[in-house]
Amino acid sequence: MAFDPADVSPVEDLEPFTIAQIAGLLRASASQATAELEALDDDWAGWRPAPGEWSANEALGHIIEADRRGFAGRIRRILAEDGVREAGWDQLAVVAERRDHEKSVAAILEEFSAGRAAGLELIASLGEADLERHAIHERVGRVTVRDLLHEWVFHDRNHVRQILANGQARAWPAMGNTRRFSHPER
Repeated sequence: MAFDPADVSPVEDLEPFTIAQIAGLLRASASQATAELEALDDDWAGWRPAPGEWSANEALGHIIEADRRGFAGRIRRILAEDGVREAGWDQLAVVAERRDHEKSVAAILEEFSAGRAAGLELIASLGEADLERHAIHERVGRVTVRDLLHEWVFHDRNHVRQILANGQARAWPAMGNTRRFSHPER
């Protein structure tokens, strides 16, 4: 089953998430990622399942940087200057520079926890008028605070799914014939 959430058609009467719902969803994804990294522990959280793929630690390191640069950071810049011009950042270079695959789970979770707490405080401080403030991003154009909050939820789930897939990749070789339940042709 390969459902892509981006394939969902817009629904006219579907209301955006509230600020409280956004915060709850971000807390939930943080809990999921934290639990998975703690369960993988230092032995496996830095393991890369294939060449060019991120380890679970690297996926969480990317979430840390996205919170800092693309979500909370961008929202703070928009609140300081409505209509601010925004540039992207080289995500792959930042992942390589961070070297999260070499870090302990405790270290990466400490950094994540502190950054996510600050992001949640920022979200709690937002008023309804703040949600329509915007930036002009060099690649995607106009983005509002409301847009960014929803992308934050989407983005988190994408990388939590990636973290969970690393645990699946670790289990796969030891599954024997039960692999055929998931992939009958293998």
